[in-house]
Amino acid sequence: MTSSLWHSGGTEAAISVPEMGMDLRVRLPPPISDGAITVVDSISAPGFGPPLHRFREAKVLRILSGRFLFEIDEVRFYAGPGDVVHVPRRAISSFLNVADAPAAQSMMYVPGLDAIPFFSGLGAVVRAGGGWSSPALAAYGARWGVEFVGPPLKE
Repeated sequence: MTSSLWHSGGTEAAISVPEMGMDLRVRLPPPISDGAITVVDSISAPGFGPPLHRFREAKVLRILSGRFLFEIDEVRFYAGPGDVVHVPRRAISSFLNVADAPAAQSMMYVPGLDAIPFFSGLGAVVRAGGGWSSPALAAYGARWGVEFVGPPLKE
């Protein structure tokens, strides 16, 4: 397959992962770019974010609204609207919405991550398997080269 023209009007179905307080929309799925990139827009509820994790892909995150606390390989910092954050491949990272309202960001995964099935099943595995440190979650993440290594951040 080769890259093809694509236009997203933002009407993609939302994928809700309540355990992370996030709604995500896959704006550019990997097949469009021949697997080179995936673009996901997310909205995080106040006080929520993913657990500490490690992706095999690099991530570039652009903050669209709100304020986030990031931790990348044990370095903590805050980012707000217009900021761009690069998470290197295999870095241990997480973020937390520290605003009083929902906060949004656009996340780019390079190379592309098959984000629709990954995020669609994530919450169910967490609920069924006993949280962020269960063997079931470790096995689920391994299918996508994702490793869950710790709990969500606290400020």
